[in-house]
Amino acid sequence: MIYISRKEHFNAAHKLYNPQWTPEKNAEVFGPCANENWHGHNFELITTVKGHPDPETGFVVDLKRLSTLIRREVIDKLDHKNLNVDVDFMQGKLASCENLVVEIWKILNAQIPTITRYGTLHSLRLYETPRNYVEYFGE
Repeated sequence: MIYISRKEHFNAAHKLYNPQWTPEKNAEVFGPCANENWHGHNFELITTVKGHPDPETGFVVDLKRLSTLIRREVIDKLDHKNLNVDVDFMQGKLASCENLVVEIWKILNAQIPTITRYGTLHSLRLYETPRNYVEYFGE
């Protein structure tokens, strides 16, 4: 099995805020991430596809096609956006990295078969900061 990854970058703002709670409880649980005026991150998204190489090309997936897909379906919808307000697939969801990576998975998992017959989505790793990331395997 071969694992091939592509890293993409986007900037986005959000706040962590549960509307069912009081402002005080949100501040207690989420700290400065509940700031009513939002805060931003320089996100890194690493998409990993697994499979066996195509006997004609030697590719599990063409990285140029993978990059184009990720940019069109995900990055263009997130870059320089407010995750709580501007992103249709995040509406009604708490804008945590955990929820964001699950929604990105749904989008990419449905689209990967359009660009490769030999690979499937294996994992997503979403860095919120250089030291904090979430990883998702579609489970």
